[in-house]
Amino acid sequence: MTTHIATPKTTFLIALLSAIPAALLLSACQTAPVKTAEPPTSPDVVGEFRKGSGYLNGYLDRKALPDSLALVPPPPTAGSARQAADLEIHRQTRALRNSPRWEQAAKDVNLKFPEAAGVFSCALDMPISQEATPHLNMLLRRTLIDAGFATYKAKDHYQRKRPFAELGETTCAPKEEAHLSKDGSYPSGHAALGWAWGLILTGVAPDKADALLQRAHAFGDSRMVCGVHWQSDLEAGRVVGAAAVARLQADPVFQAQAQLARAEIASARAKGLKSDRQDCAAEAAALKR
Repeated sequence: MTTHIATPKTTFLIALLSAIPAALLLSACQTAPVKTAEPPTSPDVVGEFRKGSGYLNGYLDRKALPDSLALVPPPPTAGSARQAADLEIHRQTRALRNSPRWEQAAKDVNLKFPEAAGVFSCALDMPISQEATPHLNMLLRRTLIDAGFATYKAKDHYQRKRPFAELGETTCAPKEEAHLSKDGSYPSGHAALGWAWGLILTGVAPDKADALLQRAHAFGDSRMVCGVHWQSDLEAGRVVGAAAVARLQADPVFQAQAQLARAEIASARAKGLKSDRQDCAAEAAALKR
């Protein structure tokens, strides 16, 4: 059975409007020379934001992160049309349980590197790793924290219940359920960082913009398929992710690393390198469902 995820027009408009300015700004910034020391590619030099977490420090100071509480509206209230739409879309996606799309959603749960580096490898059609593209890899690793943490001012304030917790269901990530049941649902951190990654990659590889933004959108949708987020969580997350990318334009280390990542992409293409993932066709098929 093939079930398509219903996406309101507002989702498309938010995605489109948030994508274009940030991607253009990033592309424009990277055409100008940046005079700064070469940014580090060693995790040991960058350091972890919390020892033993595996997540590296971002580019932005915590005080410089976008104010998600000021950026997004409150989550839908009980009995509202938006809440009814969230519930209906959630019910539609339950038909995807145990399907290839469900399995892809389970894969998209993992934010740990080196595995997470491969999320956009198929869309970019080249390898992404510490060994093959150290600057591109570091660009993704560090912005994960910038975009993800930017959601927490609103997330902690609203403490919205996640679908599985509210409805007594299971998810595609059973090992995370205990933690997620105590973590606010709105806005989605996964959707924020996935959309931020898509915008950043579009800036360094604009010829792959369509494929990269489609994968970024699907990365957020995976959280709804998994049963851990509502549709409106994803919409708000993408707004915060775009805001984080806009803030990053003023960071010289980010700009320098993005320029070097662009050079790595050009070099990989000149060598004829392609994605080293063996499941690109399966991923593409799963994301069409």
